[in-house]
Amino acid sequence: MPYKVIEIQPTPNPNAAKFVLDKECSEAPTSFFNPEAGADHPLARKLFAIPGVTSLLLLGDFITVNKAPNLRWEEITPAVRQVLETA
Repeated sequence: MPYKVIEIQPTPNPNAAKFVLDKECSEAPTSFFNPEAGADHPLARKLFAIPGVTSLLLLGDFITVNKAPNLRWEEITPAVRQVLETA
């Protein structure tokens, strides 16, 4: 089920960004702290395939993506958008 990214919001953590979607992606808070934890979740598996994605939080109509500190958001955001919009 593809999602449209409505907005990308910064968080107090410079290595985390909140991707606000056009519809709900998870009814309850769902966290994946590493790729292994998300291996059985189709969307998490695709997001973790993006180099630099380190953890995820899915809740309601947003996904918070955490990245490795050595990467810039400009390197990750287009890939996150593509995964979400083709999920």
